[in-house]
Amino acid sequence: IVKKLFDHSRAYIFQNSDGRIIFAIPYEHDFTLIGTTDVDFSGDPGKVQIDREEIEYLCKAADEYFQKQITAADVVHAYSGIRPLFDDGASAAKAATRDYILKLDNGDGDKAPLLSIYGGKITTYRKLAESVLAKLRAYLPDSAGTTWTESASLPGGDFAPAEFAREVERLQADFPFLDNTIAYRMIRTYGRQAFIMLEGTNTPEELGICFGSALFEKEVHYLMTREWARTAEDVLWRRTNMGLFFSSQEVETLDTWMRNQVAGK
Repeated sequence: IVKKLFDHSRAYIFQNSDGRIIFAIPYEHDFTLIGTTDVDFSGDPGKVQIDREEIEYLCKAADEYFQKQITAADVVHAYSGIRPLFDDGASAAKAATRDYILKLDNGDGDKAPLLSIYGGKITTYRKLAESVLAKLRAYLPDSAGTTWTESASLPGGDFAPAEFAREVERLQADFPFLDNTIAYRMIRTYGRQAFIMLEGTNTPEELGICFGSALFEKEVHYLMTREWARTAEDVLWRRTNMGLFFSSQEVETLDTWMRNQVAGK
C-alpha cells in the first residue's frame, strides 16, 4: 500500500514482463493497493509476511506503467496471506490450478460424510457454497438443496450500488451531527447496519471517546458486540482498515481501552 498514484476511482490491471498480472486499486481514498505476488510458502502460517524481494518486485512492476515512480521506502503498509492450492503436479505455485476441488468421503456405517475443500478464493465463495451444497444434497433436508447465495445480500448491503449516495444522505438526515466524511465511511463499511449502530444517538457527544481519525467509542462498541472484535488490531485492520491513519500512541490507547472492556474494568 502506497500513497495514491492516481485520483480516480477505477482500478488498473497490468501485464507484467514475466507474464503475471498485477493490479493497482484505489484504497481508502488516500492510497493505492498494489498486488499480488505468488510464491511457494512453507512454515508457520501465522508468521507469513511479504519479504523485501516481493515488495521490490511489485514496485518495479508498477513503475513500468505509472509516471510516479515508487520504491520500498514508499510502502506505508503491507499484508500477506496464504492461499491453499490443489497439488495438481505443477512445479510452482503460479502454475497450479486456481479452481477449487471438492473431495467427498461418503463415510462408513455410522460415520458422517466428510467433505474436503482444496483451493478456492474469497471472490468465488458463493459459487463454492453452492457446489458444496450440491455435493451434500443427499445428506441434507430438501430445502438445503436450493441455490440462493447469488442474489442474497451481505448484512447491510440490501441496496443497489447506484443507491449508495442516497443511503449516505439518509444516514445524515437521521443523524445530522455526522459530517459527510464520517457518514460516507460508515455506509461504505457497514451499509444499512450503520443505522443500527447509531440507533439512539442524538448528539456528537453520545458517540463517545474519539480514538483517532473519527473512530468513536460507539463504533468500537458495535464491533465488539456485533462483530467479535477484541483487540485494536481487530478493529483497525480486520474490520475497518483505519490503522492506516492511526499513530502508535492511538493504537495503544484503543487497545488498552478494549482490553479493559473485555476484562470488565
